[in-house]
Amino acid sequence: MRAVLRHFRESVPAAGDEEGSILPLVLGYAMLALVLILVTVDATSLYLAQKRLDSVADAAALAGADGFTLTIAGGAPRAELSSGDVYAQASALLAQSDADASLVSASTPDGVSARVTVAGQWHPPVFSLFVPDGVSLQATATSRNALR
Repeated sequence: MRAVLRHFRESVPAAGDEEGSILPLVLGYAMLALVLILVTVDATSLYLAQKRLDSVADAAALAGADGFTLTIAGGAPRAELSSGDVYAQASALLAQSDADASLVSASTPDGVSARVTVAGQWHPPVFSLFVPDGVSLQATATSRNALR
């Protein structure tokens, strides 16, 4: 029995041999947590940039829908849109705003709605080394005039 216990004691390392072995694991998890936080910052920035561009497209479509011409057909007033008027109103709004967006298209598909597409560029705040040219974003919005 003593031989078995002696063999067991010799094969099990002493507690002093384990000192400091948890440090690489802690550093690895800390590095992983830091990378996850930085990726989350970039993902949040991308999401907010897309939402900002969506808001600009909504505002430009709303401005385009306000560029109607009032006509009277059959004794009832009717608001009609033309693609030229929608484009003029949307580009005027983008020129006055401080948004970093460009007008891609502005038209009316049915004479009542204004459809506007804007584009922008997003640059990641943290990992810009990996995406030096940024990412192209686009947003499309449709707005209808209220007069029927």
